[in-house]
Amino acid sequence: MATASKHASAAAPASYEAALLELEQLVVKLESGDMPLEQLLTQYQRGAQLLAFCRDRLEAVEAQVKVLDQGVLKTWTSDER
Repeated sequence: MATASKHASAAAPASYEAALLELEQLVVKLESGDMPLEQLLTQYQRGAQLLAFCRDRLEAVEAQVKVLDQGVLKTWTSDER
């Protein structure tokens, strides 16, 4: 059961940046090919959770930007500050 509680505490990343960092590290591990099959599946599932978290956060921010821009989504360039 210690494993289940460990995964439950890791289920929700602290932030988008934390989730992205964990996802990047996970991809490196998965690509190494040095994991047993069961652990590979568990880590793949965690990656799917992190990806969903990141997508949800990005969609939430996009919705906020639309509200701030009065419903008109503008193309952002690095020149705009």
